[in-house]
Amino acid sequence: MDIAQFLQQAGSKPGLFSITSRYKDIETASFDNNGESVVYIRRRLLPQADNFSLLQIYTVKEGDRLDNVTNQFLGDPEKFWQLCDANNVMHPGELTDTPGTAIKITLPEGIPGYNNA
Repeated sequence: MDIAQFLQQAGSKPGLFSITSRYKDIETASFDNNGESVVYIRRRLLPQADNFSLLQIYTVKEGDRLDNVTNQFLGDPEKFWQLCDANNVMHPGELTDTPGTAIKITLPEGIPGYNNA
């Protein structure tokens, strides 16, 4: 089965993406392309970083990798995208490319908490 067939059969059913994926709540849609149904994932809108509850600031050190930083603070190296969202960063490498960069470590979007920013 190719990916288009998989997406078409999955529709917007839960479980299309893993629970840790940034796309887990995004629905699929389709359009007709000369009689062929083309299935795609709807656009994911980036959240407003100001809506995240700040837990702490981490200062990047020489040799830091985002997957390691994410694992240290979020317990899962694949959740790097949460740090990208919280820091208004489109390209993950931007967060750890430069030692001394301050990275906001926040609660996930939608989880209220204290904000000590």
